[in-house]
Amino acid sequence: MADKEKSTDFGGSFHKLISEEDTDEHALHLNQEKQQVSMSMVTTGSGSNHYKVLAVSLAVLSVILLASDIGLGVYYSRLAGQRTIADISSELAKLQAQYNTVIQNRDEVGKQLEREIREQLDTKWQLVHQMRRSKDYEKQCDKIQTEIIALKSSLLMMEEGCRHCLPGWFYIDSVCYFISASDGLSSRTWSGARQFCKRYGGDLAVIDNSEKNRALVDLTKPHHIITANINDNGFWIGLSDEDVEGDWKWVNGQRLTEGFWNNGEPNNWYDLEDCGAIYYSKNPFLSWNDMPCTFHLRWICEKEPRSAS
Repeated sequence: MADKEKSTDFGGSFHKLISEEDTDEHALHLNQEKQQVSMSMVTTGSGSNHYKVLAVSLAVLSVILLASDIGLGVYYSRLAGQRTIADISSELAKLQAQYNTVIQNRDEVGKQLEREIREQLDTKWQLVHQMRRSKDYEKQCDKIQTEIIALKSSLLMMEEGCRHCLPGWFYIDSVCYFISASDGLSSRTWSGARQFCKRYGGDLAVIDNSEKNRALVDLTKPHHIITANINDNGFWIGLSDEDVEGDWKWVNGQRLTEGFWNNGEPNNWYDLEDCGAIYYSKNPFLSWNDMPCTFHLRWICEKEPRSAS
């Protein structure tokens, strides 16, 4: 019993000792783990603080860098803006200078164009003036040629008339004719012209055939004034209807058998036109007109030629 108890006590003690050792080892192991955890916690806490400091430092540095970047961006933006404004101002100045040059050139070209237009217009006026003068010269040349021909013809008639007619009279178809075309003779009424002719032994011209009418029309041609009115170009002839309206008679008493009236004539305008006059016409068959006997016209006389001896 005692052995069992000892044995039991020994066993129990042994188990107790082992248990205690296990307990101590377990306690030691727990203490070591606690220390490791504690150290780990200390280490971990210390590292976390260090990381926080680093993170804060990095954040601050980032903020500083960001601020620096922003500042530098603003600075460079302003600098770039100033350069851009300066460049724009420079370009505007160049464009303004070019614009001013273009405007100046345009004004000069405009003035030159005005001068050329004015010169061209003046040249056109001169051309028109010269053409008008040329036409006037042509008319004058034609008139001079006509006068030369008429004068040659008159010269022949006057040379022949010197033997048969008074000085200044024309000898045509065996009849002496006088035409009052000189400046020394003023125009007269029909009766006044007839008195002049009678003073020289004749009377106003009697035209009783187309040949004589053509000859007298040609005689008036050199004295025809283109720009004159009808009164200045007419020549009294010895024809009237003063006694009976419409009954035209020559101064020698013969009735008119063949007339060479212009179109629409005689028309006895206002019942006043009772005397006949001859006018130059390219168509000698349209060369007569009736006129008031009181009008003042030039005239044509005729008379018998004198003896050649």
